[in-house]
Amino acid sequence: MSLYDIPLRTLTGEPASLADYRGRALLVVNVASKCGLTPQYSGLERLQERYADRGFSVLGFPSNQFAGQEPGSAEEIAAFCSTTYGVSFPLFEKTEVNGEDRHPLYAELTGTQDAEGAAGDVQWNFEKFLIDHQGKVVGRFRPRTEPEADELVAAIEAALPA
Repeated sequence: MSLYDIPLRTLTGEPASLADYRGRALLVVNVASKCGLTPQYSGLERLQERYADRGFSVLGFPSNQFAGQEPGSAEEIAAFCSTTYGVSFPLFEKTEVNGEDRHPLYAELTGTQDAEGAAGDVQWNFEKFLIDHQGKVVGRFRPRTEPEADELVAAIEAALPA
């Protein structure tokens, strides 16, 4: 199965899939609004603004799996992201990223190794997976990697369509 075939739902409950973004480089991030790393929304939004016209999108997947740091409803999440951080990138429904109920997208993504060669469970909120414009997972960046870190920006630029 291709990543493009995995069914998703937008934050508003509409059916979606990564196929909606075929041909674009994607940064898939599990997000939370009450986390010490929540200010990363600002850097993610700057990446979205910087690269959207070059075939790139950040995709946010709220998750409440880490210390209950995303307790809000879909409406509360949308309002928080919009008013606090001006988020313009797509957000999807709350997602289980680890465990028995792990979403199929994350079942695929967590097989990807990070820079140290480690794969497996998502460590915390704001773990980032980079998918190139051909739909291949080409990078995994742990939560403390800032969105605008040199290594992440370089990987995004390499993953963009020609």
